[in-house]
Amino acid sequence: MKNRILKMTLEKNILILVCVIVALSLIVTSVLISREVGNATIENIENQAVSISKIVALSPIVIEGLSGQRDIKEMQAFTNKVMDLTKVNYVVVFNMQGIRVAHPNSKHIGTSIITETFHPPVLQGKEVVLTGTGTMGLSLGALTPVFDKENQQVGGVAVGILLNNVQDTVNQSQSRIYIGLGVGLFVGIIGAILLSKRLKKVMFGLEPSDIAKLLQERSAMLESIREGILAVDSNGNVTLANAEAVRLFQQVGISDVSRINLDELVPNSRVKKVLETAQAELDLEYNLHGITLLSNTVALNVEGKIVGAISTFRDKTDIKQLAEELSGVKVYAEALRAQTHEFMNKIHVILGMIHMKSYDRLAHYVSQIENQYQIGIGSAVRKIKDPVLAGFILGKISYAREIGCEIVLNEECFLPQSADSGIIHDLVTIVGNLLDNALEAVAAAENKEVDLKLVYDEEELLIEVKDYGPGISEEIKKQIFEKGYSTKANNRGFGLFLVNKSVVRRNGQMEVSSQENKETVFRIYLPYKMMEESYD
Repeated sequence: MKNRILKMTLEKNILILVCVIVALSLIVTSVLISREVGNATIENIENQAVSISKIVALSPIVIEGLSGQRDIKEMQAFTNKVMDLTKVNYVVVFNMQGIRVAHPNSKHIGTSIITETFHPPVLQGKEVVLTGTGTMGLSLGALTPVFDKENQQVGGVAVGILLNNVQDTVNQSQSRIYIGLGVGLFVGIIGAILLSKRLKKVMFGLEPSDIAKLLQERSAMLESIREGILAVDSNGNVTLANAEAVRLFQQVGISDVSRINLDELVPNSRVKKVLETAQAELDLEYNLHGITLLSNTVALNVEGKIVGAISTFRDKTDIKQLAEELSGVKVYAEALRAQTHEFMNKIHVILGMIHMKSYDRLAHYVSQIENQYQIGIGSAVRKIKDPVLAGFILGKISYAREIGCEIVLNEECFLPQSADSGIIHDLVTIVGNLLDNALEAVAAAENKEVDLKLVYDEEELLIEVKDYGPGISEEIKKQIFEKGYSTKANNRGFGLFLVNKSVVRRNGQMEVSSQENKETVFRIYLPYKMMEESYD
């Protein structure tokens, strides 16, 4: 039952809740009011009967009739007239012996009101209100004594209303309450329906569980995005910031971004223009305390009204870093292009010798190519089992030849295929950046050789790159792994940063040794688990 209630829509829950509350409130109220109305109605009838009986008791016609100074018929006519005017059921006049001298029914004139069980206190001069069965049935009656001019009691007056008439009056009063109850319940139901539909519209037709799920998904999504996201209201004040946005602005010394105007955080942010025109501002650069941010700002439109805007921020250096990580693929493609170009040149030489029928020289040339293959390409393929890394290194070897340098694979090189294919991307990043730096270092040196060693031993891989360039000073060695640091032109300094990042990600270690104007050696030790099929 509980699960069934929880599965009901918000609209039905509100409708049922409001209807139950309205119904209970109206029912309780009607019961209390109807009881009060019933009591008040009976009290009013009693007061009316008492008042009429007193008026009749003070009438000269009644006093004189009971004193024997008037004809009894006049008193009968008087009481009948009082009944017609006041709408009471009976007016009875009796003397001190209890004998009725005036009665609505003439048959009862001359009969006594006194019985074995009933001795009315009114004959002793007391006013009373009684409920009982008389000659006209069950009734509520007010009895008042009648006194003459000498203040001597000469009789009494009884004015009454039949109880069935009293109940009819009470029922009429209560029926109005029940009508009000029905109208109130109907209005409550209509109000509940309208309220539930209004809430449904405000919440875009979503149930509370849907809203909770969307909120959780939005929070998770905002925190997982690597871009800083700020939401601002129609005045440009920040209302929401994800973790990355907080981190970015903490780097520039702003610890709390909530409720701050975006123009104060990012001068010339153009958020006001977006809020006014609803036109997006894309790919804008902002320099904050030395950090360059790329920003996109779009308007937040709800039912045709601009209620705010969303701004995203990304550290431009991160974008450069992504470009650097992709550079390995680019270099690989360029190396393959160079190798293909070199191979096509050799094919042209072979075709030329065939046309010239210089078969002896052709045989010698092909043998020379085969030797070069065994020394370079064949050696790399035999020693490096992963085809991607092997192809990448071959491309680097060909590239080195094009620029007048040489990459030499160490005789001890051996790299089985890895059980983790994901490590190859990191190896391409590490080896590629180290070789690029080494080739740049020997470009102007006398010895243009770069030595590369890849040795696997007991689930550990040693990567060693040695060049014979100008070397690295101790002062520079402390900064070479910092992001953006470079001794070369601007917009450099990401290669060794990416190398160090890949080594840390793979739980490896790196050593750097250098002698100025002699050599520089990078040694990296990485955990490396080979595939079992590598030795097959």
